[in-house]
Amino acid sequence: MLAGTGSDVGKSVLAAALCRIFLQDGYHPAPFKAQNMALNSYATPDGLEIGRAQAVQAEAAGLPCHTDMNPLLLKPQSDHTSQVVLHGRPIGNRDAYDFWGGGSTSIDFRHEVCAAFDRLATRYNPIVMEGAGSISEINLRDHDLVNMPMARHAGADVILVGDIDRGGVFASVYGSIALQTEEDRPRIKGIIINKFRGDMRLFDEGRKMLEDICQVPVLGVIPYFRDIHIEEEDSVSLEAKCREAGGEGRISVAVVLLRHLSNFTDFDALERDPRVHLYYTSNPQDLTKADIIILPGSKSTLSDLLELRRNGCAQAIVRAHREGASVLGICGGYQLMGQEVLDPDHVEGDIDRLPGLGLLPTTTTMSGEKTTRQVGFSLLPNRAYGANKANKANKSYEAYRPYEPHKPHKPHSPHTAYEIHMGRTTPLNAPAQPLCLLSDGREDGYFVSQRCMGTYLHGILDNSTFVDFLLVPHADKAKERAQAFDYHAFKERQYDLLADHVRRHLDMQRLYQILTRHD
Repeated sequence: MLAGTGSDVGKSVLAAALCRIFLQDGYHPAPFKAQNMALNSYATPDGLEIGRAQAVQAEAAGLPCHTDMNPLLLKPQSDHTSQVVLHGRPIGNRDAYDFWGGGSTSIDFRHEVCAAFDRLATRYNPIVMEGAGSISEINLRDHDLVNMPMARHAGADVILVGDIDRGGVFASVYGSIALQTEEDRPRIKGIIINKFRGDMRLFDEGRKMLEDICQVPVLGVIPYFRDIHIEEEDSVSLEAKCREAGGEGRISVAVVLLRHLSNFTDFDALERDPRVHLYYTSNPQDLTKADIIILPGSKSTLSDLLELRRNGCAQAIVRAHREGASVLGICGGYQLMGQEVLDPDHVEGDIDRLPGLGLLPTTTTMSGEKTTRQVGFSLLPNRAYGANKANKANKSYEAYRPYEPHKPHKPHSPHTAYEIHMGRTTPLNAPAQPLCLLSDGREDGYFVSQRCMGTYLHGILDNSTFVDFLLVPHADKAKERAQAFDYHAFKERQYDLLADHVRRHLDMQRLYQILTRHD
């Protein structure tokens, strides 16, 4: 188990690194995190939901993801409540007290997460476990499902990860160990100092001092890196991505920084595309400077819609589109683009109805039932035809043959994506104009023009064909960077680079000795 002295110390990324290292060394690893709190989630192949971090770690391990890798997922809806997803299915909303304050519940969550681990452990070895937050929250010890109690159940060796970049690493590491019970303290078999900047030799004495005061070996000091790109678990990382509009010689793409933004990893591929300058913003002026505006997913669509109107972003988006900017909505962003959003059953809160941005002739009705599935998709043949024609002519292409639902459409270059949403969106006083055809025969999204469209598909931007299609109206701005970007090959390369980086700075021989030693 990789446990932490606090949140955001790098446990998730180090777990991904170890998954890839063990795979490279001939083992069959799998990730596991008993309980995750995140808005960034992913659909498993069997249509269930887990935290995105475990999906990334599974990818690094060369595995399809499974709910046993993250049996309990909490998706915050406010400062006090979260949607509870157990074994990939939502079971309702719970107050934090139900989990950490001793509130009553009819479900034995400890039994559920332990059973998930036991099932996983029969199929894979080693299991790379991840803790959550700090392991020294002693006021929550009796209710903890994910840190030392889980390590005890699994018989796991614990490696404590400390973040030296934020300062105070000696106190946080020593304090985290000192605050453990007599039973748990010996389980901590090693320390990793993460995110080191500067000359590594400057920490040689500090390493020895830490080992002396903690009586636990330091297995490695991992340097901070900027040139390896792994999808992040938490939206904390978005603070560093709120860049300014601009990007000379590239297409400027603004992602609207919603208060309840979810699945922000939808934009990782686009951010790496050499043709694109991508930034996150909730500033109306910055939105009007963008060539393309993307409305992302939201955990609270109506609340975010209300905020967009309050802060002026709604008006800025409509004005920017009128002046030539493309607008794409994904999931909750797709819902926001319509004529209205209805919540008659108060699934999200007390608001019954709000007018949308009016960019799409659609209406959305929220419901308590969640749609979660992986899908194959293809652009409708006339959409792909338009994009290909525009690419060849190196110019924007707006005119498309109308969608004709009575005519059969053959799939075109099928791709993969996933759905995680609550609510149903349908045309409002308008004919169907879907954006995509799905592999199961359903239609997805709404298409007004190549500068105005919406979809429920998370991960659609991971597919180069759709990215090319999205960028076509603004292709003249990136003539010098016209080469398409293969995100899947890029990710595989990043996992290998991460594994190489960690392997160079972690005493793998000593780690293997710890894992194979039987006390």
